[in-house]
Amino acid sequence: MASTSPTNRSSSDDIIDVTPLLSSTSNASRDESNPRRSVRRQSLREAARFLRRGSSRRMMREPSMLVRETAAEQLEERQSDWAYSKPVVVLDIIWNFAFVAVSVGVLLSSREERPDTPLRLWIIGYALQCLLHMVCVCVEYRRRRRQQSMEYRPFNAGEEGILSPGSRVDSEQYVTLAQLEEDSGSGFAKHLESTNTMLSFIWWIVGFYWVSIGGQALARTSPQLYWLCIIFLGFDVFFVVFCVALACIIGIAVCCCLPCIIAILYAVADQEGASKEDIEQLSKFKFRKTDDDGKSAVNVQEPVGGIMTECGTDSPREHVLSPDDAECCICLSAYDDGVELRELPCGHHFHCACVDKWLHINATCPLCKYNILKSSSHEEV
Repeated sequence: MASTSPTNRSSSDDIIDVTPLLSSTSNASRDESNPRRSVRRQSLREAARFLRRGSSRRMMREPSMLVRETAAEQLEERQSDWAYSKPVVVLDIIWNFAFVAVSVGVLLSSREERPDTPLRLWIIGYALQCLLHMVCVCVEYRRRRRQQSMEYRPFNAGEEGILSPGSRVDSEQYVTLAQLEEDSGSGFAKHLESTNTMLSFIWWIVGFYWVSIGGQALARTSPQLYWLCIIFLGFDVFFVVFCVALACIIGIAVCCCLPCIIAILYAVADQEGASKEDIEQLSKFKFRKTDDDGKSAVNVQEPVGGIMTECGTDSPREHVLSPDDAECCICLSAYDDGVELRELPCGHHFHCACVDKWLHINATCPLCKYNILKSSSHEEV
């Protein structure tokens, strides 16, 4: 199941990141949820790890789990980008502004009501949380827009006066420095949003307690304030249940039906990965099964699951695969006789149909995150 050929096993083991998720905490830290409408979503990777603990190693072995964790990370990054897209941000601001407007209107129209519990205080606090959330969303949206503009803006070393005309330094270092500067500027907004999220849970419990101890007497003495609190509390519960259920469904789908997720992303996602020309430059192999004993066709002592033979070359290479290696980590299906395989520069191999769609979405190996575009650029140099 390691999906590596014996000839490349030692080199690919050095490439594999056995903890591929530790480097993505910066992406996860910038994805904060709405403090009133949803809890902070649990990472899709955590859902995958939870399912891994409950499943047997025979059904879901480590390489396949790494592929699914990488896919979950990819989904999480796209979810974060989608959550701060312009239509979603506008809708979020309108939605929260409507909550604030309704709160102000009810507070003004219910000046004669005298509730036994401080419902007015709770509504004012709820409206302030909405305003604070709108400010944090706007700050994060502007930061992301500036970051995107800096990524697409060419760096001119002569204008900065830092580099000499003959020096060569990777431009990605300067993008990283700019990103660090932006992160330091928006760090306060992130901490404020996180604090607002935690306070919203406490404030919801306080509101539920005040409404509960008031009982039906509040509905008679302060109907407007009472029903507004009920509506706000009900919206919070609805969105929490919806977001948790959606996260569970996506987590199960990533673990049990990853090819379907890749097909959906391939159909709706933008072209952010490798182009068709880049993918076609990768080596393609034809898989053939060995005889029943697994040893007669090749001169090896260990059991053999099949042989990969390179296609389209005068001197084709051959890789002998063990039974565990003779299956695709993406779809969890064993290689059929005569099926076409794609081998990446890192040595991992998958079904052509599976990995081609993945590379169209993300130009990295789904198992070890090796970037095939950087590999091709180094070869050209």
